[in-house]
Parts: sequence; structure tokens; C-alpha cells
Amino acid sequence: MHIQDIALSHNKKKKLLKQISDSSVLFEDESGDIVVNVENYKNFKQEQENCLLEDILADEKEQLDWNAQYFVFS
Repeated sequence: MHIQDIALSHNKKKKLLKQISDSSVLFEDESGDIVVNVENYKNFKQEQENCLLEDILADEKEQLDWNAQYFVFS
């Protein structure tokens, strides 16, 4: 399992939770980290008009490894 851990501000984590409410794509774990299932996000993104994750993470977008199974934003 390939997990990519990325530091993210509290405000951006709140935006992610607000914009993506599908728990199969994104959820908050018990420690407050945001976990994104990359494969489910790719499918979710095809159904959306805009790229929510990429819009919110404009500064971090270049760090994203799309081969990972999960992104963990801490």
C-alpha cells in the first residue's frame, strides 16, 4: 500500500471536508488527518465539472503522487 503524507493547513483541511462530502473519497480520521482514496477520487472527479482537490491544493498540487493509493493530509 502506497500512502503519501502531506502537511496541510487547518483551513485547507476544512475546505476539503466541506467541498467533498463523499466518505468513500475523503474522510477525517480520529486524529484529525484527512484521508483521500486516490482511485475513488479519480472516479469522483470525472463526474464533477471542476477539480475540487486540485483547486483547494493549488500550492501543494505539484507534490501529489497520483500513483499513491491514499493521500493523507496532516
